[in-house]
Amino acid sequence: MNILIVDDEQHVREAIKLLIDWEQLGIHQIFEADNGDSAIELLGKIQPEIVITDMRMPNRDGVELLAWMKEHGRKSKSIVISGYDDFHLVRSSMKYGGQDYLLKPIDPEQLTEALQKAKLSWEQEDQARRLDQQRSIEINQIKPVYRDKLFSTMISEAGSGVQVTVPAVLKEEFGLENVEQCQVIILSTGMLEPQISRKFNGNRDLLSFCLINVCNEILKQKNSGFAFRHWNSDHEIIILLWHRLTEWEALLALITEGILNSIHGKFHYGVGQAQPFPNGLFLSYQAARSALKQRNLLAESSYIHRSEQGFTTGVYSLSIASYEERFRLAVWSGKEKDIETAVESFLDAARDLPAISQEQVELWRFEYESMLSRWRQDLAAKQEVQASSEPPPGLPLFLLLDEQGRLSLELCRRELINGLTVFAALTGAGGNKEHSIMRDIAKYMEQHYNREVTLQDISERFYLSREYISRRFKQEMGENVFDYLGRIRVEKAKLLLQNPNLKIAQIAEMVGYDDDKYFSKVFKKFEGQSPNQYRKL
Repeated sequence: MNILIVDDEQHVREAIKLLIDWEQLGIHQIFEADNGDSAIELLGKIQPEIVITDMRMPNRDGVELLAWMKEHGRKSKSIVISGYDDFHLVRSSMKYGGQDYLLKPIDPEQLTEALQKAKLSWEQEDQARRLDQQRSIEINQIKPVYRDKLFSTMISEAGSGVQVTVPAVLKEEFGLENVEQCQVIILSTGMLEPQISRKFNGNRDLLSFCLINVCNEILKQKNSGFAFRHWNSDHEIIILLWHRLTEWEALLALITEGILNSIHGKFHYGVGQAQPFPNGLFLSYQAARSALKQRNLLAESSYIHRSEQGFTTGVYSLSIASYEERFRLAVWSGKEKDIETAVESFLDAARDLPAISQEQVELWRFEYESMLSRWRQDLAAKQEVQASSEPPPGLPLFLLLDEQGRLSLELCRRELINGLTVFAALTGAGGNKEHSIMRDIAKYMEQHYNREVTLQDISERFYLSREYISRRFKQEMGENVFDYLGRIRVEKAKLLLQNPNLKIAQIAEMVGYDDDKYFSKVFKKFEGQSPNQYRKL
């Protein structure tokens, strides 16, 4: 805690400093000024918690100093020490926030008591300010989520047939009282271009945050609408327009340019028709969603998709379910050739389709996940593996796109063959019981040591429970999963440490550690010395 003493007489300032046990009061620094002007100059540089001031001084006096402090919102507690028992001065002191008015000669006990009172008052007010600041921070953090929830709820209510009421908080913030029409545009993050997926490394929250910021910056400039994360869908950002509806193409062009400049990628948009606000929200949303789901993933088309007919039920012309028995026989044969043949039979039919929509691919994913889940439960019933409470993730849609953002049937082929081969190894089918899936897991870690690899990632990729992997891996490989991964990383790091141009933090990141201190800890565990010591040797 700091204090400022303001008095035109130096001996008074010295007396104040000598009379008080400042250390006991918790006051560490004492500053001095000989008039109000020099005090104001000091107040611009320091933030004293307490100011002790005389009233009659040359230039700017004590009353003017206190008035200046109040006018400029200074939070310092003030104590007046004056040689004048003047009602006008006392009244002015109280008017401008003076805590106490003491008369000269100075009584040490009175001054100590006044300082203790001022200190307590400061601490209580400071604590209240901190609480208010914390509440403001929390409100500012919650507010965007709350707005997203309110807008998402309005879309849901419009779809349920009830009369939609615009919440007062949204009316007030966005001026929605006289809005008559609205238009929904969906920015889809469900099927990402591979370069975007790599850049954000699976962090969908960060990606959505960046996209929403870009959208709202442009929408705010044009006073045309608001972008928010749709609570009822993991991969949808809603751009809701209520002004400039006829300019939606120009707005999307600006948003696309902004995203391209900041994220270096493009995203697909589904555009709904203008509808009455707020009860037409759901119709516009469904039209936008339908436009996205029915776009042809095989064609190089525009990133903007419209559905003039509104929502229609998709037509599924090819089903994985009809190939399930063929896949099952191939897996239980345990022969890689049989699995490849079964997969090719499905893909031959897919290649004959004139178009493949996102809706079609989502159906395939659902059927594939359901098939694997049933097989997994069958194995668990036979006590051959431990069933996980969560279903396997199947085919992530974004992994099926090529660099141009089109559906790649070759990537579909690889994913299907990989998943079915894993199941073949898991069952020990075809007499191939010597094959250990744990060695496949070890190989996977050797190939991906420079990325964040978690037990959950491995569980989802190999369709085994985390508990089963932990137990079996240690039995077969002689050490637990993370010790094995740590050993691989340390061996790679030892090679990189031979390059004197690489910093330890760079090497840590290159072998999969975000924290170089943690990397050093792991390195010392395996090598008995720090990375720096190893490099010197």
